[in-house]
Amino acid sequence: MLCRRVRRTPHGPACLCASLFAVSSLMFSASTLLQAQEQAVPPVVVGGGLRTSFVHTEPDGADSTDAFALDSARLYLSGPVTGTIKFMLNTEYNGATNDVGILDAVARLEFSDRFNLWVGRFLPPSDRANLYGPYYAHHWAVYTDGVQDGYPFVFQGRNNGAAYWGQFGKVKLSAGVFDGESATGDDTLLSAGRVQIDVWDPEPGYYQNATFYGDKNILAFGAAGQVQGGDKSAYNVDFLLERKVGGGAVSVEAEWAKYDRLGGYDARYGTDDGGYVLAAYLFPQVVGEGRFEVLGKYGQARFRRGTTPLDADYDQKTTEFNLNFVLRQFNARVMMFFKDTRFDAVRTDFMQVGVGLQIQM
Repeated sequence: MLCRRVRRTPHGPACLCASLFAVSSLMFSASTLLQAQEQAVPPVVVGGGLRTSFVHTEPDGADSTDAFALDSARLYLSGPVTGTIKFMLNTEYNGATNDVGILDAVARLEFSDRFNLWVGRFLPPSDRANLYGPYYAHHWAVYTDGVQDGYPFVFQGRNNGAAYWGQFGKVKLSAGVFDGESATGDDTLLSAGRVQIDVWDPEPGYYQNATFYGDKNILAFGAAGQVQGGDKSAYNVDFLLERKVGGGAVSVEAEWAKYDRLGGYDARYGTDDGGYVLAAYLFPQVVGEGRFEVLGKYGQARFRRGTTPLDADYDQKTTEFNLNFVLRQFNARVMMFFKDTRFDAVRTDFMQVGVGLQIQM
């Protein structure tokens, strides 16, 4: 309409100028809008983590050993593609093999608190211990008791697959399907699910913590399970209580789990079941730049149904004590530990004393 009106006048060039001005204005407005959208998307986050330790080991009937170990080193990368599509890539250095592997590689479709889809490699729905991993565990010698995180995995608790998860206030639900062959050697898909109820403060997000170092009051109950085919299953119930007390914090964590032909700590046994309880107290007094924490844990596991008649049933009992110096919570802490592991058959008892250092950025 603008050009038509101008052409009725003797001033034809005015139409061209008006058109160019309109197009330029639209292009400028679109460019400004795109820049505003780009600025609204959070930046890519890059980080890293390190766990290193010195351990003295005394096995019954054998010489003791001393070792410095680079237990773990990780690089973290995450960021948005759009407001709802995000990407996460984490790597892990394995000190035992001197190899670097893909820890997480996830396309995260996060539409709302109640509806999120993750696809790729990540921690499947499982026990709280698997969902917090060693860097967010409360004690140093995690995953050595025959109970915690015995679910099958491809690498460091992770599996390849897809899962839904949603946060409904203080209730969190997750369910997914995962590749069976890479996790267990059986090409049947592996199904996993978890439900968690937080009675006090909620715990947002999919991955979890073993402690909040007094930042939250937690009373949480969780249950998880995985099945593959009609004859393989693993399931657990877990519990976390944490309460602020006079500037410090009291924590109690517990779990019972059973791995029936699916996962477990000893591949020669069809059934692995047991439980543990952990208690800790974080002192309120600041010493230098941190605070001290005392922690104790006791776990008991049973290994049954050996693959041959020569594989005798046996029990494992694990006792651990920590004296931790917490500087920046999970980003900087020193953990002095004592662990005593006893077996009533098959394997050799041993005791360990050591100190571990964890740094993250």
